[in-house]
Amino acid sequence: MLGAAGAAVKAGSRPPWLGLGAAVWVQAAGGTSSAFALYSHALKVALGADQRRIALLGVACDVGDSLGLLPGVFCNKLHPALLLLVAAASGVLGYGATWLAVSGVAPALPYWLLWIALCLASNSGAWMSTAVLVTNMRNFPLSRGAVAGILKGYSGLSAAVYTAIYTGVLHGSAANLLLFLTLGVAAVCLLAMYFVKPCEPSLVENSSERAHFLFVQIGSALLGVYLVAATTLDHAVTLTHALNYSLIAVMALLLFAPLAIPLKMTLFRSNRVKGSSAADNNPTEPFLPPSYSGSNFGNIEDEDAADIDVLLAEGEGAVKQKRRRPKRGEDFRFREALLKADFWLLFAVFFIGVGSGVTVLNNLAQVGIAAGAVDTTISLSLFSFGNFFGRLGGGAASDYIVRSWTLPRTVLLTCTQVVMIITYLIFALGLHATLYISVAVLGVCYGVHFSVMVSTSSELFGLKQFGKIYNFIMLANPLGALLFSSLAGYIYDLEAAKQHSAGAAVGSDHVTVCHGPSCFRLMFCVLSGMACLGTLLSVVLTVRIRPVYQMLYAGGSSNQLRSSAH
Repeated sequence: MLGAAGAAVKAGSRPPWLGLGAAVWVQAAGGTSSAFALYSHALKVALGADQRRIALLGVACDVGDSLGLLPGVFCNKLHPALLLLVAAASGVLGYGATWLAVSGVAPALPYWLLWIALCLASNSGAWMSTAVLVTNMRNFPLSRGAVAGILKGYSGLSAAVYTAIYTGVLHGSAANLLLFLTLGVAAVCLLAMYFVKPCEPSLVENSSERAHFLFVQIGSALLGVYLVAATTLDHAVTLTHALNYSLIAVMALLLFAPLAIPLKMTLFRSNRVKGSSAADNNPTEPFLPPSYSGSNFGNIEDEDAADIDVLLAEGEGAVKQKRRRPKRGEDFRFREALLKADFWLLFAVFFIGVGSGVTVLNNLAQVGIAAGAVDTTISLSLFSFGNFFGRLGGGAASDYIVRSWTLPRTVLLTCTQVVMIITYLIFALGLHATLYISVAVLGVCYGVHFSVMVSTSSELFGLKQFGKIYNFIMLANPLGALLFSSLAGYIYDLEAAKQHSAGAAVGSDHVTVCHGPSCFRLMFCVLSGMACLGTLLSVVLTVRIRPVYQMLYAGGSSNQLRSSAH
């Protein structure tokens, strides 16, 4: 039976840009776990819980968002539309239950049931991300860094999108936000089901394709800048309802920008066909990674047929030799990838970088209050924009590094880990003056890890089992959040208890809060030390995989790619 990858080859000549445009909306809607800070305080009040229990609810969001092994398995067997349908159902059930708890419509839910509900709700993001990311990586196998950066970038903007809606339309109501998540995520999934589908892979990179990717990247950057400006403006002055709705309308138009590409290709079809013919007549074969090169595998459908022939031959005793173990850069089976040291080094670096970053994100409201900033929306918007810029810029910069200098993409991870060491030490000072810049810089470092991990794992272990491999590495996110968030909540509650005993740490909602640098100082010192370890591990990984990138991109491969583009 052909999987989703095989279906991509059997599909017609339908261009994949419409699916990429729809995937942008899916990713922008799917990053709901990053919006936890917007309603975490409402949960704390509704449950009467301490910070340690609230931090564990944030971990539930991270766990659900990263539990993608199941969609990773099914992405090779089911159409992406079915994955999106599961995502819609998961979001309705999970966020619906959370809305009942915060709004008071239903009796108070047990803590354990609310934890499961948040895990289920955020798990919709894993199904959505797997459906669109795997499909588009296979539709654009030569532009993995750009695709990963764009899609992960829009996912990083999700928190800023929800912040704009939360402040501009929902008037700061956590209950209304949860109701919006319940219905809105499902609506986006159902609308995108028709458009996100496997297409004929784009195997010839040309100038028009590079221009299209550049257009999408510029459009997403404009959206990010606009969201930060709109959130800051809403915080600085009181806006009328009409102006708030106008700002949201402009945001929606910017989200529609990637759909201009398939619209242009439809209106000017003759130019596209002419360009395609020229590309087909080009005798220079473009560079393909080993997992797609004709010398190794041919097309994916032929590979499946060859595997069947080999199995039949083995059954008849005609073939006795065992299957050759793949080399790095070829298609790995999932269990084969688990045996490679490079896989676990990438997992460890991702565990430290993303696990520590998401811990700060989940505690962003409390970190801001401790530093003297009452409003969380600006911090969350800045982190979201930094996260987006890191994901988008990380994908584009890593493409430049590997094609120009044949250096592994993980060089960027080494640089970001060094920056994180300094950033966490600045956080430990607990100064209001440096809070916003530190949040933005940390968001950039956090985002770079996602785009680099996605591209690196696909290049080291191939695209055939990419869904499983990518989603397994994503488990480092909740594991890191569980470890670091538990420590953060424990330290925060100890310091809050000390201040409460002195009569100085009770908030307006009669919830114990903590003020001052001591609330998180120890936690940030620990995170800085972990970033030192992450720097060392990323250096080791980069040295180990340097020969792989020399094989993939050196020896004339880059020249072949450039010549095929003209």
